[in-house]
Amino acid sequence: MKVVVLCSGGMDSVTALYWARAEHAVAAVLSFDYGAKHNHCEIPLAVEHARMLGVPHQTIPLDFIGRLFASDLLQSGGEIPEGHYADANMKRTVVPFRNGIMLAAACGFAESAGAEGLVIAAHGGDHAIYPDCREDFMRAMGEAMRLGTYAGVQLLRPFIAMDKAGIAAAGARLGVDHARTWSCYKGGAVHCGKCGTCVERREAFLLAGLVDPTKYETTPPLPENPNAI
Repeated sequence: MKVVVLCSGGMDSVTALYWARAEHAVAAVLSFDYGAKHNHCEIPLAVEHARMLGVPHQTIPLDFIGRLFASDLLQSGGEIPEGHYADANMKRTVVPFRNGIMLAAACGFAESAGAEGLVIAAHGGDHAIYPDCREDFMRAMGEAMRLGTYAGVQLLRPFIAMDKAGIAAAGARLGVDHARTWSCYKGGAVHCGKCGTCVERREAFLLAGLVDPTKYETTPPLPENPNAI
């Protein structure tokens, strides 16, 4: 199948790109610049991996999100919370309906590019905090995409039932250089090691039994997963 891959430059979406390259014909890689604090860290890595695989890359600007939406993930928002990725305070990083907006734009791009599928890396670990990453939403959005396009564009979500450790392991099998991916929501010179996405990243490599190649500013003890208590 000819597919377009949504790739932010994070470890999940980069792994999804390599998965798509192994399973399908990748027509293009698509990133969105929506005013997040870490967009400038992520997007160049998406460009790098697309270039390595010889696939065209496009960045779609969604600057209205940064100007009009409320979220601490955005440059216009407050401080990025620290703690476990599944903690309730991580709800402050939710960008309202972000995936719905991105999938709508990407679906139009995919049909215009002659693709029949659109790959997104939403995974099981996102479900606790992000409503637009959950299976019910993805299934409904996928149906809307299919019905709303002549091509019947399919939404492919290979990691929807997988956790971050599973994605880390899958990436290792696919030959992904995890050092050339970005997770930290703070968007500093290196990963902070303390925000929810850094904690999730550190935990994923640990649980997958892999060496974490990431340079962190600090690596305090990992907080407990509230869902495991």
